[in-house]
Amino acid sequence: MKQLWLQPKKYFWVLILFIVLIPQIAWGQEKSASGNFSGGFEAAFQKIVDILNLFLYFKIGGENGMPLIVLWLIAGGIFFTFRLKFINLRAFTHAIDVVRGKFDDDEDEGDVSHFQALSAALSGTVGIGNIAGVAIAIRMGGPGAAFWMTMAGFLGMSSKFAECTLGQKYRIIKPDGTVGGGPMYYLSRGLSSIGMNRLGKGLGVMFAIFCAIGALGTGNMFQSNQAYAAVSNVIPFFANYSWLFGILLTTAVGLVILGGIQRIAAVAEILVPLMAVIYTIACVWVMLVKFTSIPGAIATIVTTAFSPEAVAGGALGVIVIGFQRAVFSNEAGIGTAATAHAAARTDEPVREGIVALLEPFIDTIFICNLTAMTIVLTGVYADPTATDLDGAQLSAASFATVISWFPYVIALAGFLFALSTMISWSYYGQLSWAFLFGDRTVNIYKIIFLACVFIGSVINLDLVLQFSDILVLAMSVPNLLGCFLLSGVIARDLKSYMSRLKSGEMLAENEKVREPVLK
Repeated sequence: MKQLWLQPKKYFWVLILFIVLIPQIAWGQEKSASGNFSGGFEAAFQKIVDILNLFLYFKIGGENGMPLIVLWLIAGGIFFTFRLKFINLRAFTHAIDVVRGKFDDDEDEGDVSHFQALSAALSGTVGIGNIAGVAIAIRMGGPGAAFWMTMAGFLGMSSKFAECTLGQKYRIIKPDGTVGGGPMYYLSRGLSSIGMNRLGKGLGVMFAIFCAIGALGTGNMFQSNQAYAAVSNVIPFFANYSWLFGILLTTAVGLVILGGIQRIAAVAEILVPLMAVIYTIACVWVMLVKFTSIPGAIATIVTTAFSPEAVAGGALGVIVIGFQRAVFSNEAGIGTAATAHAAARTDEPVREGIVALLEPFIDTIFICNLTAMTIVLTGVYADPTATDLDGAQLSAASFATVISWFPYVIALAGFLFALSTMISWSYYGQLSWAFLFGDRTVNIYKIIFLACVFIGSVINLDLVLQFSDILVLAMSVPNLLGCFLLSGVIARDLKSYMSRLKSGEMLAENEKVREPVLK
């Protein structure tokens, strides 16, 4: 494929800049008050965050108003929910049938099964954000933020369906048999198919740039940062040796991502169910102990969702925080999951889109609400003595009020969540990098990605969070614009698919494929 941006001879300078410039910043003149080497990193990232905030994070209605980009994501979820006639509800049971393998055909092109694709995509979304992100949302916006996270998850199911259907429809099969897919491909190829060639290529390049860089923040540094916070909270040894934790985590990530999507999918299909079960048991345990307080906790979440006193900016502020954290958790509208689902073995793009709509449900409506209920039931978020706790530490403290050893479970879950998210985001970043620079240069990106795993373990949480949010939200601009323009294509394909499904034609064809050949 002809590359859209830089010439191959210039790739070398990207690596040189990374190897030479970053260490100079880190050990430069700007040091933190404590004198540790992370001060240089923090100063450098703060400058980057300030610039990105200026251009990408406009707010409507003043300082406490609605960020334009969050409004953009809300509009996307609402648009696709109505445009596709509540696909998030009417295709839910069919999605479960597909994941169970009822429509699998090993002869279809692709690298992984429906279940593996779902697991790989979920491993990129079911992450530390489900533990730390919910805690941060409640700390910033009160319990009501969990209500708006749920609403964002419901609307996000439709957005996820749209983008993952397009990811399958416009994927490419490379000469070596592997799949290339995701927003950069359906933006460039899909929009070209409806006469918008230049716009499609431009949006594809824009998305790939944001994704390649954003993967280093959201899917990497924030994950390693919160994994370190969770582990060091129960293993004090690491409190003064963040660099050692960073090296260990970098090694673990490297062993997986060097094997490509098939190894990522193989690890994810084991890791995702395991960590989800562990975490669910922990949350259910807390709810059983606090069973009589559940109605009150639910009432608190619902009432404070509409409370003007809940947070700076009033009820609007709670909505903003809830939607931001939901997007950070399930990535609906961002387009990343379309990259994983493009690799699924199927000749029905709509079918893979239907599988994908399960992700926001599992990630946000189910797992994030388990975390929220745990935090609200225990009341730690409102404890004046716990004001210095945030993210994973606040979640761990909530579990500790029920059983003292629960923080160890949270540390394990947090580590597994972070690891699974990083390995999936490395794949998203790699495909974006390959789209821009070519497949032969992907190892450069892997080196950069692994270096950032280490960096994330030693820099400030707030700065990582700002950096991650800005770049992830920015990815939604080209992605949703392209999805809006291609919504007619999605609706037409969905109508055809559902018609064939209801007639029984689709299942009959699938069963015919499975029948043994009689001789």
